[in-house]
Amino acid sequence: MKNSLALLSLLAIFGAGCSSTPLDAPADPSGSNYYGTDGTDAATAEALGLEELRGNTLLSQRSVFFDFNKYDIKAEYLDLIGAHAQYLNNHAPARMIIKGNADFRGSHEYNLSLGQKRSVAVKDALNALGVDDSQIETISYGEEYANQECQADACGQDRRADITYEVE
Repeated sequence: MKNSLALLSLLAIFGAGCSSTPLDAPADPSGSNYYGTDGTDAATAEALGLEELRGNTLLSQRSVFFDFNKYDIKAEYLDLIGAHAQYLNNHAPARMIIKGNADFRGSHEYNLSLGQKRSVAVKDALNALGVDDSQIETISYGEEYANQECQADACGQDRRADITYEVE
């Protein structure tokens, strides 16, 4: 009898622990699904604190902008990075992707390198605030998503690192 109860308890634990990512969750061009999409079930959303990401807070701000040819983080973005660091520290299963971007000026190789340096700068700032390296992935798009019609300093929106969250 005791063995039967133990076996039933064990099966219940395994059954409760099994879950899957919804197949209908929207995906970005790279194929990753994001936290906060409508395809996330309620239990997953609660475990990951998705309401925190959806609210009108610093967590809803997802871009860090840079000066021309720079990858230094401006003081005005420290609170934003701090809020995302706190979220990641409080939600160990959460995974972030930081996508570095550059404007159209410069060679393709230079812009890819600059975009990567921008994404790594944000990652390093998060690491300095205690975020585990395994929670963060960095990539660079270079000028791939740059606005080709903007002129000189008007291209500031292209010089950025975008923060997204990935569903595993």
